[in-house]
Amino acid sequence: MEKLETMQQLLNRIYGDKIGAQAFKRIVPLIEAFCVQQPRKQAYFSQKDVVLITYGDSLKKSGQTPIAALHEFAAYHLKEALSTIHFLPFFPYSSDDGFSVMDFLAIDPDLGTWEDVKAIGQDFELMFDYVVNHFSAKSKWFEYYLQDRQGYADFAIEVDPATDLSQVTRPRSLPLLTAFEKTSGRTVHVWTTFSADQIDFNFSSLDVLEKMIDVMLFYVQQGATILRLDAIAYLWKKIGTSCIHLPQTHDMVKLFRSLLDVVAPEVMIVTETNVPHEENISYFGDGRDEAQMVYNFTLPPLLFYSFVKQDTTVLSRWARGLHLESAHNTFFNFTASHDGIGVRPLEGILPPAEIEALIEVVTANGGQVSYKRNPDGTDSPYELNITYVDAILADKNSDRADKFLASQAIQYVLPGVPATYIHSLLGSRNWVQGVRQTERARTINREKLVLPDMLAQLNDPASFRARVFHPYLKMIRTRRNQEAFDPKAGFEIMELDPKVFVIKRFSQNQTIYAVTNISGDQIPLALPGQDAPGTMTDLISGHRINPQSFTLDPYQYVWLTAEA
Repeated sequence: MEKLETMQQLLNRIYGDKIGAQAFKRIVPLIEAFCVQQPRKQAYFSQKDVVLITYGDSLKKSGQTPIAALHEFAAYHLKEALSTIHFLPFFPYSSDDGFSVMDFLAIDPDLGTWEDVKAIGQDFELMFDYVVNHFSAKSKWFEYYLQDRQGYADFAIEVDPATDLSQVTRPRSLPLLTAFEKTSGRTVHVWTTFSADQIDFNFSSLDVLEKMIDVMLFYVQQGATILRLDAIAYLWKKIGTSCIHLPQTHDMVKLFRSLLDVVAPEVMIVTETNVPHEENISYFGDGRDEAQMVYNFTLPPLLFYSFVKQDTTVLSRWARGLHLESAHNTFFNFTASHDGIGVRPLEGILPPAEIEALIEVVTANGGQVSYKRNPDGTDSPYELNITYVDAILADKNSDRADKFLASQAIQYVLPGVPATYIHSLLGSRNWVQGVRQTERARTINREKLVLPDMLAQLNDPASFRARVFHPYLKMIRTRRNQEAFDPKAGFEIMELDPKVFVIKRFSQNQTIYAVTNISGDQIPLALPGQDAPGTMTDLISGHRINPQSFTLDPYQYVWLTAEA
């Protein structure tokens, strides 16, 4: 089979011919034991694909597991809007809100059970986090490593602390190596990219490779149709290099892809690489051999910048470059996630002074800034820790739901699959109390909500949550019915006014002009190429609009089509 031959070639490239052959012999039985999945979809993605990003315990209700409470809410309120629910790590963990995984095959009992997850899978597609770069220092696997138990003795990467690691790209300001004492009494220093509790896997070990492929296939068996490859850029380490985006890392993603193409062709990979745009899109490979989707990491900070400046010039220039050569790839468009707003993707787009201005906006409105360590020993901003609502409003006392919704409207008209963090959909503000409790900056947008209390706010038309949630949901439902918003549909960026973002989306049967005012001013506009008399329909409001002369109110967005 061609795909098996591809896997063999990739393994040989990663490990060399001899070890590559051994790796292939260990992987084939995993494939043969797997029950091949029957496709449920005709295509990877369409305009009907919309993802909700959430922790397993973002919503809580007495008498229910948190995952069951989320299911209750989603089944009643979101069934006609969302296609997919992305669960952030819901496994037993020791730190980092789930990303220090102690058991990759179990559900955290505080969240629910696999039966709860499968129940949601009856109503929605499922996206799981595949935390492939590291595992918990408090896990059984690490305990076995410290004991030098057979099959685990090479699970971590041991490095002499005297080794020159100055070239290694650092996403944090914490030490790269952490000392541990093995059961034998020997002290080892192991690679810990993100924290002392997160031990980097040693993927040069075939034991690690076999274990993690087994984990990946298990997730597919549990119903995952999208796998998020967490921190994938750092997977392979080679002393004397930057240890980011190495050829072996790309080949490993291609290996995962080729394996899934054999056993579950409809399961997609999305790579999580919080890096500048060109580095990010390198994970598309040749268009068919690596990730189907990549996180569009430039969008959140650049959109934030545009609203602060009330100027879409830079955003429009960047958006023109979102054309992709392959119809088998698309962007995973998001503005908020469980993490902060990454600033590294702005490198080469904005000068440092403009990034400093964003930092001032964030800190003035209750947010914080996280830093990374540079090769020269200095620190620089890595991400802005603030809810996206408070970032866009740029005023902790503001309650302009229309301003925030305008930012989300831009996200939803760009080419790609849109994903919304649950706290954006629910209009959550900075959880300052949570930051005080955990003393972690990222807690600011990870609030745990009591479902009945939250529903009461959604039922109050005057509440901020209600003024965000209901129009947001209407926008999503409207979008899902327009084929011009298919990720494969064409687009053209139009510059009519610096305070307005305009994108023309078009398919064989439909054309939509999506126009968004990002300012607090009224803006008069005329669409070029619309010289014939007549009107267009705004899909958002249902109103008829003369494209030759119309005015946008502050933060208004319209989706104009010639259809009746």
